[in-house]
Amino acid sequence: MAKKNSIVVGLDIGTSKVCAVVGEMTARGVDIIGVGSHASGGLRKGVVINIESTVSAIKRAVEEAALMAGCEIHTVFAGISGGHIKSFNSHGIVAVKNKEVAQRDLDRVIDAAKAVAIPMDREVLHVLPQDYIIDEQDGIKEPLGMSGVRLEAKVHVVTGAVTSVQNIVKCCNRSGLNVAEIVLTSLAGAEAVLTDEERELGVVLVDMGGGTTDITLFHDGTVKHTAVLGIGGNHVTNDIAAGLRTPFNDAERIKQRYGYAKAAMAMDAERVEVPSIAGKEAGTVSRQILCEIIEPRMDEIFELVQKEIAKSGFDGSLASGIVATGGAMLLPGAVEMAERSFGLPVRLGVPLQVGGLVDVVNNPIHAAAVGLVLHGMKGLERGVARPRDDKMLAKVKHRMSDWLSEFF
Repeated sequence: MAKKNSIVVGLDIGTSKVCAVVGEMTARGVDIIGVGSHASGGLRKGVVINIESTVSAIKRAVEEAALMAGCEIHTVFAGISGGHIKSFNSHGIVAVKNKEVAQRDLDRVIDAAKAVAIPMDREVLHVLPQDYIIDEQDGIKEPLGMSGVRLEAKVHVVTGAVTSVQNIVKCCNRSGLNVAEIVLTSLAGAEAVLTDEERELGVVLVDMGGGTTDITLFHDGTVKHTAVLGIGGNHVTNDIAAGLRTPFNDAERIKQRYGYAKAAMAMDAERVEVPSIAGKEAGTVSRQILCEIIEPRMDEIFELVQKEIAKSGFDGSLASGIVATGGAMLLPGAVEMAERSFGLPVRLGVPLQVGGLVDVVNNPIHAAAVGLVLHGMKGLERGVARPRDDKMLAKVKHRMSDWLSEFF
């Protein structure tokens, strides 16, 4: 039996589904030993809008994963996304004590880099070091132990809305779970689907889910740009529901069963049965018309992604092209359409470097949850994972008031 702390659970709380993945550290690496998934109705564009519905979906997904893994789940690494996510690059400078870079110097320079004016309603989720400079010598990745008098750090800072983060933690706490860490979904996905070579040469991870499309750009092995667009696969489904006058759930089923990203792939002679709203008789529509509804929306999403990549300034430095993942990219023809839109090689991203239930998680839908497990494993190895609780501040205040009442 593996040690208790060698088991890590990733919880991907998405707009269309909640996915829980249980990973175990073995001598060979990370084995996936449990997977659970449940439809989610409590989020919109990656943000919690109904706590009860979200709690119910989390409980079911976690129960399913725990049953498959044969273990109890108490702590999770939870993913976060949504249009409230904002990021920027920053720069910090400190003097090196004792003329040799020690761990405390690294901590000080990172603190200096993230010491920027951030609004009260936002909190820092990640501070990702990009590059260190010692006495004007740049391109240093591991400065520890090097000699110098002046240390600079370039970092990428990811922030999120305090309330959105608190709502994710609250939903997990109400499901009986502690949250070890809140992780940006696209960073977790990158852990699962990208190779080190791709990060070095320059690559963009495009994670297209139900309510959001997450973008993460890597170059020289570090994160250079992140963004979240409030548009995803559900917008395609909404277009089908409106265009064919059919309920959303039926539109989703039709999209998954008969949809193509490119209308040219469909035969006009093929007919698709379309259930009608309000109990009227079902009708049929040509598959060509269905795909003509899908194609413009997919085109628009890829166009918005292209603009975001251009905004980063690294659009000419992407030797590895694009890695596309997320459930919406399973639409036949989506990868070919992305290649045409971006003018770059595009591959479908599925979890790599894991063992165990590989055939179950070998799917873009599970990329983020598997990535959260891998991120959690790295955190445990470094000893940096700490449970967080949305009631922690209240507990501290309560203890302080008790302590003060004893004296005054």
